[in-house]
Amino acid sequence: MEYINIASIPTELTPDQFSLVYNAFSLCIAAMFAAALFFFNAKSQVGRKYQIAIIISGVVVSIAGYHYFRIFNSWETAYTLQGGAYLATGQPFNDAYRYVDWLLTVPLLLIEAVAVLALNKNISRPLLTKLAIAAVLMIGTGYVGEVADSITTRAIWGAVSTLPFLYILFILWTELSQAVERQDNRVKTLLNGMRFLLLFSWGVYPIAYLLPELGIEGATATVGVQVGYTFADLLAKPVFGLLVFSIARVKTQIDETQAAEPHSVTATNGNRAEELVGSTQ
Repeated sequence: MEYINIASIPTELTPDQFSLVYNAFSLCIAAMFAAALFFFNAKSQVGRKYQIAIIISGVVVSIAGYHYFRIFNSWETAYTLQGGAYLATGQPFNDAYRYVDWLLTVPLLLIEAVAVLALNKNISRPLLTKLAIAAVLMIGTGYVGEVADSITTRAIWGAVSTLPFLYILFILWTELSQAVERQDNRVKTLLNGMRFLLLFSWGVYPIAYLLPELGIEGATATVGVQVGYTFADLLAKPVFGLLVFSIARVKTQIDETQAAEPHSVTATNGNRAEELVGSTQ
């Protein structure tokens, strides 16, 4: 079986294959920029200490939207329609934009997941440091395999990239769980949803990554990888950000309720005092 490095592209695509990738990129650009507008405007709906997480969500989808715009343009110039088929123009398809995007956005995604909980600095800082380093290692080693010239090398670096991924999951399911034990049950439920969404969406990446090793090659592999990565990015960025926003909203409501309780107690005690004074007159 001939291995085709997906950093290169097939010389010919059917109109359906080209359009599937083209439309997936277009959908992703629209979703990213729409999410950015939402997050930057919605930050005022949460408490001040949670706003940083919502701002990071907006930054993440903005970065992704920019890189998808560049990927979209690169895909468009890489092919031209001739005789009912899309033929390679000789212009390179620069898929490295995707890894540049991940190198920036994946650590930020993990940072926003911790930031929205507003934990004490002595708890959050070690978590953020470990998660950020693991994320950079995961993306960096994955890229080495992505541009490899053989399936064996690709598989080796893919396995290496899996190790920091498993470490990230370990932190999210153990150390982060311990840090949020005193959180409200609603927050815990949303946090579990956020973690499982991260697991599911990130699980799409290795599936797309492994397509050439599963015997899927050529145009089918290229289309599968591009659409798979794009679908995973939609889940891991805008949808993930919406869950972060939901957590911030719930925590804001809890803080407002707790802040109002002392005033309610004071008002109640004042009314009772007035009643006692009135009864003695």
